[in-house]
Amino acid sequence: MEIQLTADQILTMAPDASSATAGKKLGTSKPWKNVGQNPEVLWGECQGSALYQVRVDLTTLAIHCTCPSRKQPCKHGLGLLLLAVNNPSSVPASEEPPDWIVSWLNKRAAASKRKETKEAEEALTSQPNVASPGGTSTQRKSAGKRLAQVTQGIERLNLWLNDLARNGLGSLETQPAKFWEDQAKQMVDAQAPGLASRLRRMAAIPNASADWPAKLLAQLGQLALLTQAFHRLDQLEPALQEDVRLMIGWNLREDEVITRGEQVTDEWLTIGQVVDEVERGRTQRVWLLGTATQRPALIIQFAPPGGSFPEAFTAGVRQKARLVYWPSASPQRALIGHRLGSVTSVQEHLPGPTSIEAFLHQAATEMARLPWRERFLCTLQDVTPVYESESRRWYVRDSHGQALPLVSGEHWRLLALSGGLPIDFAGEWNGETLLPLGALTEGTYHIV
Repeated sequence: MEIQLTADQILTMAPDASSATAGKKLGTSKPWKNVGQNPEVLWGECQGSALYQVRVDLTTLAIHCTCPSRKQPCKHGLGLLLLAVNNPSSVPASEEPPDWIVSWLNKRAAASKRKETKEAEEALTSQPNVASPGGTSTQRKSAGKRLAQVTQGIERLNLWLNDLARNGLGSLETQPAKFWEDQAKQMVDAQAPGLASRLRRMAAIPNASADWPAKLLAQLGQLALLTQAFHRLDQLEPALQEDVRLMIGWNLREDEVITRGEQVTDEWLTIGQVVDEVERGRTQRVWLLGTATQRPALIIQFAPPGGSFPEAFTAGVRQKARLVYWPSASPQRALIGHRLGSVTSVQEHLPGPTSIEAFLHQAATEMARLPWRERFLCTLQDVTPVYESESRRWYVRDSHGQALPLVSGEHWRLLALSGGLPIDFAGEWNGETLLPLGALTEGTYHIV
């Protein structure tokens, strides 16, 4: 059995550069023994300071190792996958895995059955959202107290926004970061952390570009629209109410999402991932795209300082799975309910429009449903990367001559992959620029 991944795809799973380098060193036969695989799992024992037992679930590509490393996936798991890809003959198929693999598979099957049973029970006995009417008397009392705090906080925020509008934006050019942080802290105290995050992002806009006043005004307008939507929450459609609560700071637990969210089964392409440093660790955005539904899905994960993300994703693969979307007027964020097939490579074309005009129409439609949307998955067929030397800007251009700008930076690898010819492109659109995620050329998906 051949694992349909490339070495580059495997290395995207590495938690950091040092893990990737260490994994490459273990991608040879020398440190391994008792290596094998079947359709479910890849296994082997790696000789390091001790003999470590390594298992790779071929359905999820989850890596499990007996080493004490806090980094996940560890270098031994990456090395085993690289060995299987770079030297398939050294990883024979086996119908009789060792006892430690059999025991592990039995435990996983039992855990999966318990999870399915628990989800079924929760679907029958699900509790209402604490921000909504219903629930026990204790829940209602707690929800009412928080609602009062949030309402008072938003009233103070509206006064602050009115002052900004009355005084104009000119004075903000010289305001220190504390000006924004003080207001953000008030929102945290009011239990509205979503509003606090928006204010902190705004702090970086003044003086960041020549047109910063227009950008800041647009963000302030969206913030004001959000606070007004909250004051008229009972007049909104139920799905839009969910969005407003979430953006202000009411979060759903995973079990609530599974119970209440829309479930979609498709063969999903893992398009790419973006990692950002945040105040208390790192956040990761993983973009998926359904091959049949052509629906995007955004998986968001968090990692504490020095920690790893709960699940490793490999860009450029596809797998049948059931996803569950967060309740929303325009569902985008999702979680993986169950994986239903094996992992294979992306081939042929990426699902998506062949013109930039069609993509912008899709984005505008989403914005009409949810005006606070900040990011969009953009997949375009047959576009060409171009560099404009006069402006020193990079673009992708479609066959109709329309172009979208790429984020500032060097994108020579993207141009080299295209050879100056049209390619299938994937990126993250923020309304102004595209952040490249990957490109499909000659049947191979490349991370860029």
